[in-house]
Amino acid sequence: MNATMIQQLMTEPKNITFRNVPVPKPGPDQVLVSIKKVGICGSDIHVFHGTHPYTSYPVTQGHEVAGEIIELGEYVKDLSVGQRVTIEPQVFCGRCYPCLHGKYNLCENLKVMGFQTTGTASEYFAVDASKVTPIPDELTYSQGAMIEPLAVTVHAARRFEDLKGANVVVLGCGPIGILLIQSLKALGAACVFATDISDTRLKLAKELGADYAVNTMKQDYAEELIKAFGPDKADVIYECAGSDITMDQAIQNARKGSVIILVAVFGKRANVDLAKLNDSELDLNTSMMYRHEDFVDAIRLVAEGKVRLEPLQSARFAFEDYQKAYDYIDNNRETSMKVLIDVDPTVE
Repeated sequence: MNATMIQQLMTEPKNITFRNVPVPKPGPDQVLVSIKKVGICGSDIHVFHGTHPYTSYPVTQGHEVAGEIIELGEYVKDLSVGQRVTIEPQVFCGRCYPCLHGKYNLCENLKVMGFQTTGTASEYFAVDASKVTPIPDELTYSQGAMIEPLAVTVHAARRFEDLKGANVVVLGCGPIGILLIQSLKALGAACVFATDISDTRLKLAKELGADYAVNTMKQDYAEELIKAFGPDKADVIYECAGSDITMDQAIQNARKGSVIILVAVFGKRANVDLAKLNDSELDLNTSMMYRHEDFVDAIRLVAEGKVRLEPLQSARFAFEDYQKAYDYIDNNRETSMKVLIDVDPTVE
C-alpha cells in the first residue's frame, strides 16, 4: 500500500479539490477501511451550496459509505480483515445526559463525519471499531453505502409505536421519503399514502410500495386523503419534504389526536399553525438520525429483500469527478435520487 492517499476536500462552496495525505494508521481500538463507495445526500448538497448552517470550510465530505477492513488495531477482536462494512458517522461525547441514557444520536456535543469533522471521502479511513457495522457478502458496496440513509428511515418509522396495521401518510418522495415508505411497509404498516409534486418520483414511490401516490399540484390533498382512508384519515403523518406547505397540509388535515413526525430538515425557520396543532391535540414529534440498532435492522431488511435500494441509484461518478456529481444533481433535480461516488471503480 502506498504511503499516501487521495482525499477529497471542499475548500469553499462549489469548489472541490483533491490532496495527497498520509494513509492513516489505525489506533489500538480502530480499524483501517479501504473506502469503496460514498453516497451524496441532501445535507451534502447544502454544504456544496454553502447553505448548511453547521458546516465550515474546508471540509472532507462523506458520511454514507461502504468499504473493506484492511487492518485492525491491536485491541480489536470482533472484526476481521476482509470484512465488508459500513460506518456510523456520528461522533458523540459519551458523557452528556442523552449519551448516558442511550440516546447518543442526540448528544449535546454531536459531530458528524463530513460536516463538523473529517468525512470518509478518501481512499482509506481510520475509524473506531465501535462505529463499524459489518454488511453481509451478498450485499454490494453500493448497497452498503445506502445503509446510512436507510437507517434514518428505520429510526423514523419506529418513532411511531403503533405502526403495525397503521394507515400512514408520507409527505415528500425524495430518497428519504421513498426509503421511509419501504421501511414502513417492511415494519408492518398496512397502507401508505404518499405525496409529492413530481410524477416521476411518485411513480417510483408506487413501484416501491406506496399504495396511493398523489401529486398535490394536480390533486387536492384533503380530498384524496379522505378517499384513501375515509373520515378517520391517517394514524400518523411523516413530513419528509421540509416545507411550510407540506407541514401545513399535515396539520390542517390530520385526524384530531393523531401524530405528525418531522423527518425532513428545514432550511429556514418554519411558519407553523400552532393554534390548529393545539386545537386538534396533535402530537408533533421529530426524528433525528439513528442508533446502532437501526443500522443492524436496515442491513437485515435489505438482506431479506424487504427494501430495494437499486431503483434509487440514479448515477455514479468516478472519485475524481466529485464536482461533476453535484453538477449532475443540480441539473436533474426531479429525476436524481441517490448519486454514488466510485472511490474504487473495480468493485460493485
